[in-house]
Amino acid sequence: MKIPFSPPYINKAVIKEVNDALESGWITTGPKVRKLEELVCKYTYSPNTLCVNSATSGLILALKWYGISKGDEVIIPAYTYAATALAVIHVGATPVMVDIENDFNISVKQIEKAITTKTKAIIPVDIAGWPCNYSDINKIVNSKKKIFQSSNNNQEKLGRILILADSAHSIGAKYKNHFLGTIADITVFSFHAVKNVTTAEGGAVCLNLPKPFNNQEEYDYLRCYSLNGQTKDAFTKSKAGGWKYDIIYPGLKINMPDILAAIGVAQIPEYFEKTLKKRLNIYAYYHNFFSEKPWAILPPCIDDDRVSSCHLYALRIKNISETTRNIIIDKISQQGVATNVHFQPLPLLSLFKEMGYEINSYPNAYNNYKGEISLPIYPQLTKEQLEHIVLTVEKAVETSL
Repeated sequence: MKIPFSPPYINKAVIKEVNDALESGWITTGPKVRKLEELVCKYTYSPNTLCVNSATSGLILALKWYGISKGDEVIIPAYTYAATALAVIHVGATPVMVDIENDFNISVKQIEKAITTKTKAIIPVDIAGWPCNYSDINKIVNSKKKIFQSSNNNQEKLGRILILADSAHSIGAKYKNHFLGTIADITVFSFHAVKNVTTAEGGAVCLNLPKPFNNQEEYDYLRCYSLNGQTKDAFTKSKAGGWKYDIIYPGLKINMPDILAAIGVAQIPEYFEKTLKKRLNIYAYYHNFFSEKPWAILPPCIDDDRVSSCHLYALRIKNISETTRNIIIDKISQQGVATNVHFQPLPLLSLFKEMGYEINSYPNAYNNYKGEISLPIYPQLTKEQLEHIVLTVEKAVETSL
């Protein structure tokens, strides 16, 4: 039995929507993108959403919007995908890495210790779809207002450190009974091919800025900025007499095309109404099986404040070395089950080692990583496949300990 790790969810509705885009004769940014933005707002209750070509681009765009540049610091977790740090580097700022908690998410205590007068933003990352502790992060940010030093109009208006959520994994997750997208100042979702909702490549920037910001006005600015600072997109320019445009910002070229947005347009309603529940059911199946195993550390799914989007099932094996974990993965693979590891902490990667980050400074990140095995979790999995997965993992672990 061959079980892939994370195939995209493509059904007849997706194919129909993509064909509709192809047959329309319009495949770059246009009505499908706008429809996808509206659907994200509808289902997450976000005031405004801009779709872009990747979550990485969305993070870069948000950092640029806040005027973050050389000399500024942005706090991020050491345990995340490289894009979180690369977005900071690409705007010229310094990523300040801090350790994580046992639930994989950024440590609030370490955030507080890391804040300086140079701190302009914090990027909490909802690992595996599990929301960060946003209430405590907000408290810390508000307590540090006195030392915040603004250097432009947006920073002056907000008057504090920006909370920019890297929610690449967590569309559909809830924090205190609210969907993510309405919790942080700005929330960035990923629609990459392996995500719960996909557009093959893509991302969404959800605006939830407090007054005196007008989220619609900021959306209009970001939309223009994401299209090279051009005042008209290609769809508008194609209308009779609509050829003339202006360039008003030194923008980026990070817009999402309609042909990709069509996939998301088909997926989002079904995701929120059906397939998200299927993911929760698979989580429950894994939980019920592995809760009986003394060697298993189960990933968080639901508590009084949070509900996961169940993007990853990040199983950990107690008290094992990285080498043993890798042996277990090889044994699982031999039985046709594809697994993964999320993530290698950033200080283990060559780029960040060369920048001076050392893994010894992030013990929790390394301890979580060395025993972690991500299991397949997607709505197409059958009962037979799930049974094969858990029995395969059980045997691989118990013959390796």
